[in-house]
Amino acid sequence: MSQQQTQQPEAVVRVDPLGPSPTPWRTPDPFLFCVHHDDRYPQGNEKLGPKASLAGRDIGQDFAGRDGWNMYHGTVVPGFPQHPHRGFETVTIVRNGLLDHSDSLGAAARFGGGDVQWLTAGGGINHSEMFPLLKQDQGNHIELFQIWLNLPRANKMVQAHFSMLWNHVIPRHVAKDDAGRATEVTVVAGNLGDVKAPPPPPKSWAANPDADVAIWTLKMEPGARWTLPAAVRGTNRMLYFFLGSGMKVGGRAVPARNAIELRADVDVVLENGPETAELLLLQGKPIGEPVVQYGPFVMNSRQEIQQAFADYQRTGFGGWPWPSHDPVHAREEGRFARHADGHVEKPA
Repeated sequence: MSQQQTQQPEAVVRVDPLGPSPTPWRTPDPFLFCVHHDDRYPQGNEKLGPKASLAGRDIGQDFAGRDGWNMYHGTVVPGFPQHPHRGFETVTIVRNGLLDHSDSLGAAARFGGGDVQWLTAGGGINHSEMFPLLKQDQGNHIELFQIWLNLPRANKMVQAHFSMLWNHVIPRHVAKDDAGRATEVTVVAGNLGDVKAPPPPPKSWAANPDADVAIWTLKMEPGARWTLPAAVRGTNRMLYFFLGSGMKVGGRAVPARNAIELRADVDVVLENGPETAELLLLQGKPIGEPVVQYGPFVMNSRQEIQQAFADYQRTGFGGWPWPSHDPVHAREEGRFARHADGHVEKPA
């Protein structure tokens, strides 16, 4: 038996069920939170909400997944009306559909179809994330990941801002095994060999070259085989197998819809089963500082959490310059980002 074969079983540290969507997934330091939203909305109405009865739903708190979709905290349009954050970053990967962002700094965006917004909340921001249902003649599929990445103590109070990683600038690496079966890796953060992701925001933990942060999505054809290369010793590494029928990870059979904690410093052979598989990889060196969280605030001490509440009540983290708590952009608006300084960017 080869040395690699003897190492493979050791690569899998733990396997846990993911639970039904949108159950938050277990995440290791430096990550705080990860959730997969996958909603099959009906046709949209004139207000960009669902053209369907909302009777029987717990409007404002609708997470039941009735008919395959949720309103979440939305009352007219699905999504998350204005809410604050402090002390961490959100990485929002919108794979299908669109998301409308508006915030307390006056910035706004509409993005989707593979775009990523990387928001450094820092010292505080108030924002909304709404899911406009633009299609009136067919269903609206909204699928996204939202990932919370912690900030180290030194950067928890930096000025809030966001960066856009448009779909066309996010690199994809396609590897084929000996049988020609493909594995496609989308590199949102970190490097895969010579494939380098766009730079993260400058104050992010991911901007530290020693932090070994990676955020990748993997898509494997039926029967595909691919070796996940080793990361740095001391890195935390999680693989979330959210779509497929089963696969082998380091020689261990793993059913779909499981989170796989991996030993980071060994190569891991992934062998897919008979259906297309999709996975999310999160990895990074732990920040290793105390984490005190209360809802949307993540700091290092209870006193800092109390200060966050006091600051938010006093300032609103910049107030709310929008006419409603759940603004959406015009139906005809394309993908764009307007930053707090007025600069507008659009995908090529």
